[in-house]
Parts: sequence; C-alpha cells; structure tokens
Amino acid sequence: MNADVVCHSLRLCKQDPGQPLCHLYPPPKVGLSTAIWKAKRILKTSKDLKSTTRFSNLCAFPLLANLCEKIKYVIRNKLPFEDFDGDKFSTFPTLRGYHWRGRDCDDRNTTVYPGRRPDNWDVKSDSNCNGIWGMDPKDGIPYEEKFCKGADSRGVVLLGDSAGAHFHIPPEWMTVTQMSAKSFANLPMAFTDELDWPQFSEITGFLNSTIGGWTDSLYLRLRRRNRCNHRDLQNISQNGGSSRNLLNLMKSLARNQLLDNPAIVFYATIGNDVCNGNHDTLAHMTTPKEMLSNVIQALRYLDSRLPNGSHVILTGLVDGRFLWDNLHDRYHPLGQLNRDITYSQLYSFLNCLEVSPCNGWLTPNETLRNLTSERALQLSNVLKEIARSEKFGNFDVFYMDFPLRQTAEEWRKMGGEPWQLIEPVDGFHPSQIAAALGTSITWQKALHEWPQVLGKENPFNDQIEAIFKDQGGH
Repeated sequence: MNADVVCHSLRLCKQDPGQPLCHLYPPPKVGLSTAIWKAKRILKTSKDLKSTTRFSNLCAFPLLANLCEKIKYVIRNKLPFEDFDGDKFSTFPTLRGYHWRGRDCDDRNTTVYPGRRPDNWDVKSDSNCNGIWGMDPKDGIPYEEKFCKGADSRGVVLLGDSAGAHFHIPPEWMTVTQMSAKSFANLPMAFTDELDWPQFSEITGFLNSTIGGWTDSLYLRLRRRNRCNHRDLQNISQNGGSSRNLLNLMKSLARNQLLDNPAIVFYATIGNDVCNGNHDTLAHMTTPKEMLSNVIQALRYLDSRLPNGSHVILTGLVDGRFLWDNLHDRYHPLGQLNRDITYSQLYSFLNCLEVSPCNGWLTPNETLRNLTSERALQLSNVLKEIARSEKFGNFDVFYMDFPLRQTAEEWRKMGGEPWQLIEPVDGFHPSQIAAALGTSITWQKALHEWPQVLGKENPFNDQIEAIFKDQGGH
C-alpha cells in the first residue's frame, strides 16, 4: 500500500463526484480503486486503526484543536496572539509575534514599541526598544540624543505574500532517508508560524538561518548602516497574498504618523495575481485595470498611516516559467528514494486535486506558461507606471523588477545550479539562497539609484555597540 492508498482510506484524500481519482505515486498492481477498497476493509476490522478514521483533518486531533484555534485567530487578524498591551508587538516569537515584527521590550505599556521616536530621548527607559537609553555620565547628554538625533532612523515594512513571508516545508519531513524524531523538532514552531519563516526572510530576516543557506536581509543591512534602527521591522505578509486582499492585510500595520519614524515599505505580491488553482486559470487572474485600482487604494491607505519622509518600493511580478524550466524533470524529495516522482508529476497531482498554487506556470502546457508570464508582465508595467506618475503626500514611490534573472546569474557565478533557488518541497517558492542573494541585489540597486531611501550611515555605530552590546539582541 502506497501513500495514495493510505491517504484515501483514511479519508484525508477525497474524490469529489465526477472528478478523477487523484494519485501521486504509480498505482498498485491491483489498481488504485481496488487497493483503497481493501485498505478500508482493514480499517473497519482493525481495533487499532479504527479510531484514525474519526479525524478528517489535522485540527480534529484533540492535541492540536486548541493550537488550531490560536492559528485561526492570527490568520484572521494578522496580529500577535500574545500582545498584552495591544500595541501590535509581542514578546512571544510565533503566532505572529516577534518573528514577524520587532520584539516588544515592555508588553505592559502601549507607548513602548519598536519604531517610535524616543520619549524624552529615552533618558529613563527604552521607549523604542532599540536598546539605546540612559544618559552619558560624562556630559549629561542622553545616549539616544547623542547617537540617534538626525541619524535618519527608519524602519522596514514588507506587505507581501508567501514568498515574502518565506514559506518553507523542510525537505527532511518528506525525504525518507532523512526522517527521524530530530527532523520534526521544529514542527511546532513552523506550524505556529503558518509554515512561514519570516525571521530568515529577504526583507525582515534577523536570525541565522536553520533551514539551509544563510540570512541576509534589508533589515539587517539597515541596522548595520544605522544601529538606531534596531528591531524596527514588520513583515505583514500572508500565504495567498495578492493585490486583491492586501488592502485588508495592511490594516494590521503598526505605524503612528505623529509618534513614529518613517518607514521603507516594500509592496511585493510577486505571483498570486496571476496564480490560482482553477482549471480556467486565465479567467481568474487579476486584470491590469483591477491591479491599478487595487494598488492605488493601498497606496492611499498607506498615505493616511505612514509618517512623512517614508518610501514605498513596488516590486514587479516574477517570471514563473523559471519553475518548470528548471524543475520539471528532477525528482521531488518524496520520490528520491525510488526515483518515482518528478516535479512534473507533483504539479499534475496538485492540479488534479485543484489545489495547485499556480496552474498557469506549474503545467506542461507551454502556451499557458507563456500567457501567464505575459499577464505578469502587464501587471508589472502597471506598477511601473504608478511609480512614474503617482504622487503622495507622505512618501515617494519607486519601482523595481523582481530580481530573479540577476539572482540566477549571481548564483551561477558562485558555482550553483538554478534549481537550488527554488524551495524543494513545494517546487514554487524562492529558497533561502534565493532570498539572501536577492537582498544583495536589491541593496545595491537602492545604493546606486535611490540612496535617499536607505538613510545616512551612522558614524556612532561602533560606540553604540560598545556601550549597549548587551541590549542588541532580537
């Protein structure tokens, strides 16, 4: 009995009336339907296995029911589950806590949070959680005033999708030869972060990667440029994020126009406006007219929330033909042991189940792949035109292409292969390597073309680190 048979017999995989019987592995010799019928009979007569048929989804298991309710809350609200003072910042890592936005340093005081301008130069306490507070006994000047006044402090915010949230399913969960109890040690953390790893991501990553590659992020580079920016990050992304639902998502943004520092906001929905699981996928893609309306509404909302002097960078859509071109004939982790499942088979399976993340690109139909990329380019051109022609009161707007081509070129120079830039399990998202290389490319572009976005280099960085080295943790 293979995984398809077990999944269908446990009713975790279902066949809707009139739909084909979807399978990932080659069918058993007796045929898939016969094997499933036999497995169901075993379930009925087995005392040990009978109880498993009661659970039609993960959240039905008693041990996970309470956790699922918490996860549903944060998915609905995109706000930290543990936030005692209601300022949208937390001291808890997951459930939309500080993996997603800077860590709160006083969760009992709503006026203390990352990104705000210091209260009375933080003479008595650290009101903005950047670890800099108190007074220099030599001259009586507050450290925050001495080191951060006029330093162009600013935060970084990402409004994005699963790529920006850094979706990742560890391949060791799916690769038989690597499976062990240790392989699944990070399962609770991953589950409560919605299978996203924003703490390692391209825009807001701040911890050393434990999922391969290395961490390099716009936030870390801004922090190195100006230590006063410590902890000023927000990753407001969601799996399935697109221009159609981002307006609702961005309402969880924490920024006070009067009290907080300006922010660099990346608007990056790189695929879901053309990606969907529908068989008539083209009919469900965002049109250029819809894209224009959605993004203008979002920017007007940001103009009512962001402090003056902020910047917004619109990121173009990716050319997802890269996925099929570099993965379709490679073996997926599930098929590496017996060399029996390629990415092409995985994509067909997801398409059959009508849960494909992108029918337009994850398909052997070259014409459809080209049409999807054509629409993606049209939507990117809408963003480019918005950046060229629209003006807002509290921020300027820039545009950049998603740097996939430059990332692949850079990785080749380092001796890497293009397929390593794609997440191995889902065969769809950018990998940790791609995220780190993308950071470098984006930073260089900003340095050369929009240096005003990044702010000045703080000449006091070394002094800050020397005095407050114990206050610099995340």
